[in-house]
Amino acid sequence: MTVNFIGAGPGAADLITVRGRDLIAACPVCLYAGSLIPEALLQYCPEGAHIVNTASLSLDEIMAEIKKAHENNQDVARLHSGDLSVWSAMGEQIRRLKALGIEYKVTPGVPSFAAAAAELQAELTLPGVAQSVVLTRTQGRASSMLPTETLDNFAATGATLAIHLSIQALSKVVQQLLPRLGADCPIVVIWRASWPDQRIVRATLGTIEQAVGENCQRTALILVGKALDTEDFSDSCLYSGSYDRRFRPVGTAPRFPTTES
Repeated sequence: MTVNFIGAGPGAADLITVRGRDLIAACPVCLYAGSLIPEALLQYCPEGAHIVNTASLSLDEIMAEIKKAHENNQDVARLHSGDLSVWSAMGEQIRRLKALGIEYKVTPGVPSFAAAAAELQAELTLPGVAQSVVLTRTQGRASSMLPTETLDNFAATGATLAIHLSIQALSKVVQQLLPRLGADCPIVVIWRASWPDQRIVRATLGTIEQAVGENCQRTALILVGKALDTEDFSDSCLYSGSYDRRFRPVGTAPRFPTTES
């Protein structure tokens, strides 16, 4: 028996990996976070599967479902939204599985920041503009932030910021970023990226609160940085005809010379 933690993607039912889809189809038990995962994904469950929406369950209750499946020797598909590597609460479940001696595997999913960038048709790392993406959040009731993990510190790097779980604190986000990035810095708020009812608002730090208005629903991502709205960047060396690389040697003495067979 194995518990399969599966990143179910950002929302669209077809933005799940082939591995994830096949695991859902192979598991007689499916536990899914119904508040964030579309029910369309449940169509992949095998006929007669035991399907449980965990949105209203505590960790103890979730583990009770897993223990029951373990006793019945039934594999479990444990679905979480986006990708499991950030803010998924997978870690605390794995800790308990280790203590119980229950096997588990992890299958990654499409993260929400990637889905948002795709909807914006944007590259978040542009040469000479930004070469890093910072995935972060503001402090909430469920999780505190470390003292060094401040928006000001992250903004000082010049990286593109992907601020999760923070739409309810949009005013504080703006206040913390304005002194460092300036009122004309591009910002985008995207609700429910890849869902049919997604909503996108593009603005600047100086205008975003007015553009968003009072209707700050949950399940939104905030992207901030110059890379979101600029054409002033250099071409990558990767495809430059004069750049010497292993698969395209250039010059009379290339760094990676080809060998004759």
